[in-house]
Parts: sequence; C-alpha cells; structure tokens
Amino acid sequence: MPDATTRRLNPNKLLLSKWTAALPKNKEKHFLVTQLIKPELPDAPIEHIELEAVYSRRSFILPWRDLTDTEQWLQGWQ
Repeated sequence: MPDATTRRLNPNKLLLSKWTAALPKNKEKHFLVTQLIKPELPDAPIEHIELEAVYSRRSFILPWRDLTDTEQWLQGWQ
C-alpha cells in the first residue's frame, strides 16, 4: 500500500500536465510536462518524461514516477 507521500499516475496521460515544485529553486516553481520519452522497445512502458520550467524554459528528463513523490512535486500549479 502506498504511503501518504505518493500518488498514482497514468504515464500516458501526463503530457501537458502542470506541476509545482515543493521546494522551488532558482525561481523555478511551475513546470509543464512537454514530452513523454518513448522507450526503445515499442511495447515497453513509458519510463521518462521531459519537464520544462515555465519561468526559465529550462527542461530536463526524469523518471515519471518521481512525480508521485508529494515531498518533491505537487500536482497542478499552486
């Protein structure tokens, strides 16, 4: 059973979803999922996403499961 700091997400529905960093750095608080990174094998599940900071346009790739950690990410813009 997941603990209180995790949430369930469907990686296929994350594209263009909005996220807020729980501990913002460099004025980067609001983020948008700009890409679902396709796995090498076509039948393999999605493992990574590209997240872009709205403020700086800086983007980075991370495992989508990191978004389930409510100590790092809050769903929506808050």
